[in-house]
Amino acid sequence: MEEQLPAGGAGGDGPCALLPAEALALDGDEDDLEVFSKDASLMDMNSLSPTMPTSPLSMINQVKFEDEPDLKDLFITVDDPESHVTTLETFVTYRVATQTSRGEFDSSEFEVRRRYQDFLWLKGRLEEAHPTLIVPPLPEKFVVKGVVERFNDSFIETRRRALSTFLTRVADHPTLTFSADFKVFLTAPDGELSAHKKQGPGLLSKVGRTVRAAALALRGVRGRPEEFEAMSGFIEAFSQKMGLLDKVSQRICKEEREYVDEMKELGPTHALWAELEDDLADTLGGVASCLDRCCQATERRLRGLAEALLPVLHEYVLYGEMLTGVMKRRDHIQAELESKVEALTYKKADTELLREEVGKLEDKLECANTALRADWERWRQSMRLDLTSAFAASAERNVRYYEQCLATWESFLATQSDLYAKEPPEDKP
Repeated sequence: MEEQLPAGGAGGDGPCALLPAEALALDGDEDDLEVFSKDASLMDMNSLSPTMPTSPLSMINQVKFEDEPDLKDLFITVDDPESHVTTLETFVTYRVATQTSRGEFDSSEFEVRRRYQDFLWLKGRLEEAHPTLIVPPLPEKFVVKGVVERFNDSFIETRRRALSTFLTRVADHPTLTFSADFKVFLTAPDGELSAHKKQGPGLLSKVGRTVRAAALALRGVRGRPEEFEAMSGFIEAFSQKMGLLDKVSQRICKEEREYVDEMKELGPTHALWAELEDDLADTLGGVASCLDRCCQATERRLRGLAEALLPVLHEYVLYGEMLTGVMKRRDHIQAELESKVEALTYKKADTELLREEVGKLEDKLECANTALRADWERWRQSMRLDLTSAFAASAERNVRYYEQCLATWESFLATQSDLYAKEPPEDKP
């Protein structure tokens, strides 16, 4: 029986519609891929942030009309990793180069060096300022195989690509791209960034928020709206399916590496055998050559799998965790509102103050819901395009791989047939 995912309120079927697994691929339903309507206001795009960009170019980036081209004015690259060894720690920094035509930047080009902790700080500040927007995920701090491998070339390159994807996604986001913290991250020298990082909320404030959030989480929400209930169901099913795809793909990649290693031994073995068998030398040499070409083709396919498909799958596994966190933060706001409304019902004193708090929380929840609705549709469109592109590219690589291997062995068989046909009849078995 075909498994289905609950859709999060997209298209014309309502918030409880079911999204089949095939719907991860991009289909022809253009209405289902709309992100924002032409009537969407700027408040719909921005979560709980009090500031909004005012330049005309910023306004264009905030609201994308369906019939207008995409105007990209911020380009970021992450490269040139450098290892640093101190008496206290060993870490890697990356060069973050920025090119922009935005008027709010002092220059058109910037170049800074950032370490992983700086990226973590930026992600945390974005989540704090926009709790119900979907902030792109960062790669994990450690790898599964152990901390020892954190600084080998393969791990550093994988992390560099993931960090570059993170900044590109933030830059392309209609709201996060105008964050003051994002601008500081891209432009501030190391010393200024360190000073800016210290300007955040103090430890006691963070602890207080954490304790309050934990208490509200235990209390839970009483009546989550149907559309967000559908979102929550989609997130749970999506996370499970992406986790399974990621594990299976990782296992396939591991088995492919083992297969390549064995093929690298099989070719030379036939070549050595050919030196011992004069009558079979041409045939065995041909087999060794075919195995070598197929081994090279397999390595290319494995490289494509490791560089193009696996990172996309794993990124969306991390997106599943991010979406779960976004839904929790949205529920915390609703739970706080319900708690205040309950207190207002039973409390006789300070009712005016409670009414004021209830009004603020109602506005806060409405802004949070509006931001999540808009970002949810934007994210779903991006997810569909990314996964469709990754799976299609993987399928094309597989087709090319099998065509190359088939052509290699067919050519060998044709050569052997010609040799067999030229043999004298009495030599044939």
